[in-house]
Amino acid sequence: MSLENTSFENLDLNPAILRALEEAGYVNPTPIQAQAIPEVLAGHDLMASAQTGTGKTAAFILPALNLLATPHPSKSRGPRILVLTPTRELAGQVNEAARKYGKFIRARTVSIVGGMPYPLQNKLLSQPLDILVATPGRLLDHMERGRIDMSRLQMLILDEADRMLDMGFMPDVERICNALPAERQTLLFSATLDGNIGNIARQILRNPKTIQVAAQKEKHANIEQRLHFVDDMNHKNKLLEHLLIGAEVNQAIVFTSTKRHADLLAEDLYAAGHKTAALHGDMTQGARNRTLTKLRHGDVKVLVATDVAARGIDVHGITHVINYDLPKFAEDYVHRIGRTGRAGNMGVAVSFASHADRYQVRKIEQFTGQRIEATVIEGFEPKRPAPRMDGPGERPRTGKKPGGGYKGRSQGAQGYRGDNQNRSANPGQSFGDRKPAGNSNRQDAGRGNGPFTTQKRNEGGRSNSARRPRTFA
Repeated sequence: MSLENTSFENLDLNPAILRALEEAGYVNPTPIQAQAIPEVLAGHDLMASAQTGTGKTAAFILPALNLLATPHPSKSRGPRILVLTPTRELAGQVNEAARKYGKFIRARTVSIVGGMPYPLQNKLLSQPLDILVATPGRLLDHMERGRIDMSRLQMLILDEADRMLDMGFMPDVERICNALPAERQTLLFSATLDGNIGNIARQILRNPKTIQVAAQKEKHANIEQRLHFVDDMNHKNKLLEHLLIGAEVNQAIVFTSTKRHADLLAEDLYAAGHKTAALHGDMTQGARNRTLTKLRHGDVKVLVATDVAARGIDVHGITHVINYDLPKFAEDYVHRIGRTGRAGNMGVAVSFASHADRYQVRKIEQFTGQRIEATVIEGFEPKRPAPRMDGPGERPRTGKKPGGGYKGRSQGAQGYRGDNQNRSANPGQSFGDRKPAGNSNRQDAGRGNGPFTTQKRNEGGRSNSARRPRTFA
């Protein structure tokens, strides 16, 4: 049977699962689902290469739920299915999918991740459960304390194994695997299956079937993508400030590469007068939920975030995404810019890049199959011309003024002008002389007039003045 003619009814899934799929409006499986589900139902171990957005979560959750449709003889309260994910956000998405598709078989699902109070997790783990979705570190902690009985575990699923490897979780994953029943079915999903991931798969899987599904290229036709080459941090900060004060910006997400940088940049933007909040993995789940609520209500205009924390954000008011730091993985670029241009609205995605970043820009373009145009704003030109990305003699567009608001400062305005004299006159001042919005009594002892000022930070990277909380709006 060809994949084009396959429906969920042809995949031998339990009628209760088919009912949940029908209620959710799904009739035909995606390619990864059509290929993976029969192999899992047949009892094979599986290693699958599939990008986010291909339907991979349902590709493993549906056959896992199908297993639960048959009662287990053991009286143990422990899980029959264990799903390991690299981040709490992804764990939440998997947990929600399990609840959604398992509602008619009454699958008992629990998510155990960092940032949740231990007493609450202890209570959840003391009750009977079928599916446990967890991040490796927190799960291993509970296992070492003897709080989870894995004796009746039948299936282990590693979701986004390449990310777990990159984030340093594989030693924890190996310890977890060694503590699980040897007679189990193991599924591994990853963006790639080569290199270290292939070696890991050979260690924990037994005679696995292999499936590779190429991701469909999203064109993001309603998102205008722009690229700005910057000379240094001072240039980058002034350009960021110029973009954020534009009249066309309703709400923006600014992506940074590290949690610490997200905090620092959010503080500096707040000091420059923006209603700003940070969002990253070191925040408690309650703090993150409060920040997202403020974002949805419009109380936060600029969200400074890391990749993992911003997964799944769906706020229609976000008009701009700014890649202050380019993502390490090209796939994350797609996730980032997808936070704007939602619900049929238009969006703008701006990326900052140094000359050293040009190879990463090429990787992103190869992954998306789209060219990102290099753009220069009058008054914010880089000292060095933009590198040639494709053909010889290609240069960035100059003086582009789309949408009526993206025009750059006039020659008389403060900001970067691309000349050595201007840059050395006050290298610390980046965002101009704006005052904090709405909170004029705020004390910013030791700070200058903008972010990344000349105030010294101690060896730990923190300001000599007291640190503010992570939410500033």
